[in-house]
Amino acid sequence: MVTRVSTVAFEGIDARPVDVQVQIIPGLPNFVVVGLPDKAVGESRERVKAALVASGLALPARRVVVNLAPADLPKEGSHFDLPIALAVMAAIGAIPPDSLDGLTVLGELALDGSIASVAGVLPAAIAANARGHGLVCPHACGPEAAWAASDMRIVAPRSLIQFANHVRGTQVLAPPSPTIREPAGAAPDLIDVRGQETAKRALEIAAAGGHNLLFNGPPGAGKSMLATRLPSILPPLAPAELLEVSMVHSMGGLLAEGALTDRRPFRAPHHSASMAALVGGGIHARPGEISLAHNGVLFLDELPEFAPQVLDSLRQPLETGQVMIARANRRAVYPARFQLVAAMNPCRCGHANDPGYACKRQPNERCIAQYQARLSGPFLDRIDLALEVPAVSPADLMLPPPREGSAAVAARVAAARDRQSQRYAAHGLPPGTTNGSCPSALLDTVARPDTAGLAMLRQASDAMRLSARGFHRVLRIARTLADLDGDGPLGRVHLAEALSYRQGVESRRE
Repeated sequence: MVTRVSTVAFEGIDARPVDVQVQIIPGLPNFVVVGLPDKAVGESRERVKAALVASGLALPARRVVVNLAPADLPKEGSHFDLPIALAVMAAIGAIPPDSLDGLTVLGELALDGSIASVAGVLPAAIAANARGHGLVCPHACGPEAAWAASDMRIVAPRSLIQFANHVRGTQVLAPPSPTIREPAGAAPDLIDVRGQETAKRALEIAAAGGHNLLFNGPPGAGKSMLATRLPSILPPLAPAELLEVSMVHSMGGLLAEGALTDRRPFRAPHHSASMAALVGGGIHARPGEISLAHNGVLFLDELPEFAPQVLDSLRQPLETGQVMIARANRRAVYPARFQLVAAMNPCRCGHANDPGYACKRQPNERCIAQYQARLSGPFLDRIDLALEVPAVSPADLMLPPPREGSAAVAARVAAARDRQSQRYAAHGLPPGTTNGSCPSALLDTVARPDTAGLAMLRQASDAMRLSARGFHRVLRIARTLADLDGDGPLGRVHLAEALSYRQGVESRRE
């Protein structure tokens, strides 16, 4: 007789169904796992045997064959431990075989029979609910799984014994409840920033329209300080965005105790990060920093210090909002709709633009050109706003704090985002679409300048030699400026300000 238990295998954030089949047949005592398992799955037989013994169960002196179907789908991860163990328990009569019908199971076993948390519970729960299944998962992951559906049957035991008692009716396990992780302390606030009014204005525009932003200035000017305060003025995640972000973070194992957060992600990898760490990949095609920053902010400090190939690998995700990781034996697609914020010094010494400063190695212009040549033109073309951030003088630091903090700016940003949501919903686009991510084909409809603005844009495009992408990005920024002013038409003043921010990008591409 073959005992079957349902589980999943992951391809990106998609959970594909896997049928765990267990048969106990005559022969020399042995425990075999087949069905294209990786190292972790192959080792599960030792964890399963030890956990069963610790739970007071003994395998019969016969041959135990475990098949993971479909056999041509690679099986990776330790979450196959629990479905294999429960299938064996049903095969030997330790639990009723029908107790596993209509359930998808995943979890890792410890040698003492306890069930440890695993990555990917939320995508697995959503996939199980779509098939009309309930879910058996580790107790620590129960709150995470509860977000899949309010009426879904979820069993989250701490150990094999606890699950066996539950299905026999001697112990009732309460269904888990979805939880929100409380923020650890207050978020950094713009009220802490003295001076830098132009940079704060650019930060507000970037937040309102979901635009990519580049700060350039000497060390200590406050570039990183400004960037870390961007999440404080961004609107909280909408329910659909929260689900997308949490699914990626679940695959990355970043959901502590199964609790979700409505704060937008803010990822700041070190400039020594490899391409696999930033874009994703590795042996198991795990999500990278750009996917962990989905619907949030990716902050790249010391931008020219990143490897040029690593930065150029961001060009396609910046356009498409997703990244496909292809390997010889698998393919995974992860969402990567992130907002890029970068900071850099003008040169290696950082002071080439300071008044009266002269580089000791070579002329200032050559020092700047050599340092900024590490950034390719196509990569810079995907930056919407670029501006100089001057050094803050001691006189500015002695001024009283600004009257306006993140709360006031966030209210204006939220109002501008609401206008964009209503506009793009009327065109059939999904919620959360911003001026920075709307299709280019819609720009002629939603970002058409008036006559005076169109004449100025035509003249500026010739003078600045804007590319087609640069031309569209100027329109996107201008549309955001108009939204901040109240959803009026695009005027000359909006285009003039948008072109001033784009001028910083074009000067670096030359």
